[in-house]
Amino acid sequence: MSLLACEGLSIGHGKRVVASGIGFALEAGTVTVLLGPNGGGKTTLLRTLLGLIPPLAGRVTLGGEDLRGMARPAVARRLAYVPQAAPGGFAYRVLDVVAMGRAAHLPFFAQPGARDFDAARAALARLGMEDFAERRVTELSGGERQKVLIARALAQEAAVVVMDEPAASLDFGNQALLLREARRLATEGHAVLMTTHHPDHAFLVADRVALLHGGALEGPGAPEAMVTAERLAAVYGVPAVIGRLGERMVCAPLLG
Repeated sequence: MSLLACEGLSIGHGKRVVASGIGFALEAGTVTVLLGPNGGGKTTLLRTLLGLIPPLAGRVTLGGEDLRGMARPAVARRLAYVPQAAPGGFAYRVLDVVAMGRAAHLPFFAQPGARDFDAARAALARLGMEDFAERRVTELSGGERQKVLIARALAQEAAVVVMDEPAASLDFGNQALLLREARRLATEGHAVLMTTHHPDHAFLVADRVALLHGGALEGPGAPEAMVTAERLAAVYGVPAVIGRLGERMVCAPLLG
């Protein structure tokens, strides 16, 4: 059974349809990368899959259960989210922000316990941030805050991890760290769905790639089949070149 699936899905805001006819499934042990232009509906699709905004048509299922009938704590125990936005202006400790990912496992109004803080510290350690635990999030750079949000999702220990542009604020080295972590999550049996504006990331980490543009979803399919020069030109409006560098595929825009 798929961990997360959608069928006949139309997404949008109010009466405005952004995309329709969307259907795919996320399987355990896989990374799915979603590509598409700015304003193409990637974040709207993710928020619909998370149950944060209602679908205009179709349905989303989580472990075979219709998402609309599930209580939010039950959803949060299975589905973790890394949003684009960094934490707000409150000067929380990094450890406390990451421990917020444990809320789905706690009774209402309960405080995190030793196990929850151990899970938070372990999540920070996975991202090389154990020394940041006592820092205040207001003291961090944008990239460091983004890693805190990723750690919060890891501490949640959900089967499905959805990441919206998680590499957007990260430098070259931390992008590599993020991609290794996405692959590691899949190896551990999670299903990972992530959006990115870097088609190279699809070649590096994805089992499947989908393209969202023009109000429709193409795929998911194998990276080599989906990330082609023709498709990138159609999606982003610029010519592209794809080639092999050693054992891996790479792509770049043609500026000429």
